[in-house]
Amino acid sequence: MGRRRSTLALVLAILISLHGTHVRSDASDHRYKEGDPVPFYANKVGPFHNPSETYRFFDLPFCVTGHEREKTEALGEVLNGDRLVSAPYELNFRTEKDSNLVCKRKLTKEQVAQFREAVKKDYYFQMYYDDLPIWGFIGTVDKEGKTDPSEYKYFLYKHIQFDILYNKDRVIEISARMDPHSVVDLTEDKDVDVEFLYTAKWKETDTPFEKRMEKYSQSSSLPHHLEIHWFSIINSCVTVLLLTGFLATILMRVLKNDFMKYAQDEEAADDQEETGWKYIHGDVFRFPKYKSLFAASLGSGTQLFTLTIFIFMLALVGVFYPYNRGALFTALVVIYALTSGIAGYTATSFYIQLEGSNWVRNLLLTGCLFCGPLFLMFCFLNTVAIVYSATAALPFGTILVILLIWTLVTSPLLVLGGIAGKNSKAEFQAPVRTTKYPREIPPLPWYRSTIPQMAMAGFLPFSAIYIELYYIFASVWGHRIYTIYSILFIVFIILLIVTAFITVALTYFQLAAEDHEWWWRSFLCGGSTGLFIYGYCLYYYYARSDMSGFMQTSFFFGYMLCICYGFFLMLGSVGFRASLLFVRHIYRSIKCE
Repeated sequence: MGRRRSTLALVLAILISLHGTHVRSDASDHRYKEGDPVPFYANKVGPFHNPSETYRFFDLPFCVTGHEREKTEALGEVLNGDRLVSAPYELNFRTEKDSNLVCKRKLTKEQVAQFREAVKKDYYFQMYYDDLPIWGFIGTVDKEGKTDPSEYKYFLYKHIQFDILYNKDRVIEISARMDPHSVVDLTEDKDVDVEFLYTAKWKETDTPFEKRMEKYSQSSSLPHHLEIHWFSIINSCVTVLLLTGFLATILMRVLKNDFMKYAQDEEAADDQEETGWKYIHGDVFRFPKYKSLFAASLGSGTQLFTLTIFIFMLALVGVFYPYNRGALFTALVVIYALTSGIAGYTATSFYIQLEGSNWVRNLLLTGCLFCGPLFLMFCFLNTVAIVYSATAALPFGTILVILLIWTLVTSPLLVLGGIAGKNSKAEFQAPVRTTKYPREIPPLPWYRSTIPQMAMAGFLPFSAIYIELYYIFASVWGHRIYTIYSILFIVFIILLIVTAFITVALTYFQLAAEDHEWWWRSFLCGGSTGLFIYGYCLYYYYARSDMSGFMQTSFFFGYMLCICYGFFLMLGSVGFRASLLFVRHIYRSIKCE
């Protein structure tokens, strides 16, 4: 218990420090006098519909002043694909600028073609001014009255206007507007002379500094959005209440009848043959096949469940406010590393309970079960990003830092957890004795086999979360901001309850059909929601998004495969734990020879 508390304290300490200091190297208190320089960074450019495909700002031939300097970034910012470099604009505090020249430059045919291709793909830019985000499109396509794409005209914006609000000595808000009348025609392949200009207008506001980030989180809390979220929750709650009420009624009634029947059977002649789930009492606690893999899956699933709970705790206390660059990625890496001891302890202690002998191999399997596929996927996707020269390609230094965290934190904690699990010497609590030889499972109809049962088990939990899934996808794979973590947490609790109940119900029907191999089945049925979420990925990609191109497609399906696999392990362990509690309870309630 003490070790768990110290781990929690360490996580919170690291994240509070990250929360407070990861972006403040230039302006620790954000207070300025008139004429003071304010930190202004250009971040990235990329196609609007492909959120993973972003490039450095100066990969496009914008004005280069020669004084650009790169900002040192935290781990989470690099993982997020941020590559901040000082912007070519000078926006000193409360200093008005009117059509100031950034630079004059002659764009070559190649550069014109590069800009034209970017405008064609709806490229946007992102910058940060005093840690406030700014976006804008770099150009526009004139399609008016033209049906043939070859007749379209392409224009590059050359004048940007910054509207900045301030309160006394602090910057409160900034927005960028592109001047639609100040454009350069890029339609033809020829050299073009361009004058890049910018204007800065300052205006006072009463909004306090503490509330300057609120406008970014309000977009997800608009009344019509909240109505949809609450409709989603009410829909899910009704599903849960109906399901749990229905299952509880059926199971209580059926079990009550079973208990009465078995009690009467004991009083009747002893030679009467047993039927139903009591008939297989000598096999129900027979350990599963591939027990090392089973224990490793349970350990990894428990770790991912703990990670999710920690992330929710931090989200609910407000660590992941909008544009706290990379905080979520940093939290995921740090907490995953610190919770690896939980995976080691859970897997090894359960493996020892299942009378496994090779606990070292089990520990290695636990360490690689989730990290292995994730690492292989990362290697492939990072190679794709390097080929595209995208900012999603991690620098060698960052990869080294992650490997060091894995080597110096994750692995030692995994081993320590494994040793603690091995020495726990806990015995498996089985209320009935297991016979020496397994009974034969009677022939069962096709719908009682594993795949149809998984389809039944995954559908209900998925139906409880699918409305909320759209908003999460639009936030992770789009530009929508998601901040209603309290609603998301309620949906997560509903997901756990439905998963546990449906798995318990299917386990009961399986045992009633005298099929005693419930261990793997309960894990697979619990985790099957992960497969439904991956199915939703296909629907979202083709019906709800405009993503395109090999890089974006491979990033979307590659990383979603890893996330859904994580869900599979996490919900699988929840389903198995619920089933184990249920099976122990019903067999403890009857007398078996």
